[in-house]
Amino acid sequence: MIDQSYLDDVNQRLTDLETEMSAPGITKNRKKFQELLGDHSHQKKLQKVAEDFLKVTDGIDEARQLAEDAASDPELKEMAEMELAELEAQLPDAEKEMRIALLPPDPQDARSAMLEIRAGTGGDEAALFAADLFRMYTRYAEAHKWTWTIMGSNASGLGGYKEVILLVEGSDVFKTLKYESGVHRVQRIPETEASGRIHTSAATVAVMPEAEEVEIDIKPEEIRVDVFRASGPGGQSVNTTDSAIRITHLPTGVTVQCQDEKSQHRNREKAYKVLQVRLLDVMTQEENAKRAGDRKGQIGTGDRSERIRTYNFPQNRVTDHRIGLTVYHLDTIIEGQIDELITPLYEHDVDARLRVELGTSGDS
Repeated sequence: MIDQSYLDDVNQRLTDLETEMSAPGITKNRKKFQELLGDHSHQKKLQKVAEDFLKVTDGIDEARQLAEDAASDPELKEMAEMELAELEAQLPDAEKEMRIALLPPDPQDARSAMLEIRAGTGGDEAALFAADLFRMYTRYAEAHKWTWTIMGSNASGLGGYKEVILLVEGSDVFKTLKYESGVHRVQRIPETEASGRIHTSAATVAVMPEAEEVEIDIKPEEIRVDVFRASGPGGQSVNTTDSAIRITHLPTGVTVQCQDEKSQHRNREKAYKVLQVRLLDVMTQEENAKRAGDRKGQIGTGDRSERIRTYNFPQNRVTDHRIGLTVYHLDTIIEGQIDELITPLYEHDVDARLRVELGTSGDS
């Protein structure tokens, strides 16, 4: 039951967290500080929603009591009943917001994220589309004051990407971008198409939470490191030294390659970080598979081979196939203004989680 004592507990928890966050040297422990920030954000949301909920429920009790006490005063009774009706109309939304706030947060939501964008079917056009997605996400990151770093890339000869890996750092990056995982399809007339025929190509996006050192313990004997000379589009050499790094995790077969830096040491650091993220992702996917039955209707954690979105340039149209959402602002979407796609996906996911909490599927 949500009452004043519950709100008092939330307020006390916020005070305790703020004391911990102001302790000397706490920011040096990055993992602990991120956990405190995430918990503080969650408790602040609980505080706001609990205050709003109690304002409605307390108001209903007061208006109902006033209506009873004013039985001999028709005008006052009418005013009380009107206020009661208004507050009762607000109650369902207040209850839903309270249930949403009480949903346990995903501990990975507050983390930074790794994005892997790969060209799929469509040859050079697919690689160009992968570059478009890269620009779309980096511009979105910059608009949200996040920072991003290229961890690895494989460019095509026409300015596209066969593959590009980004580390996007900031608050709630994974929470915001995790719904982007899947196959993105594009329909447009390539610049090289003389007949004006529309081509369909695709690129895949994988979004994974950043891994902490303590989560993924990689033993030296479990990896093989290969050093080779970096190459560019078409295979031409782009460096005169053996600076490119390939790391293979022998137990899982996961392989990571990095050649973007001139320094072998820097490439090794980047490749190792990407390997940690991919191994955490393997663990997460296995865990999700175990509880797949409890996640029916949810998005953002499913099969990455699923076609999630189509970008139709001739009609300036974007369609998200998971929730049947279509918008006619592809020109602004591709420039990084993707909140109008992300917000409905988040709301859909929350509704699915609420149905699980309430024990109903919500399926027709």
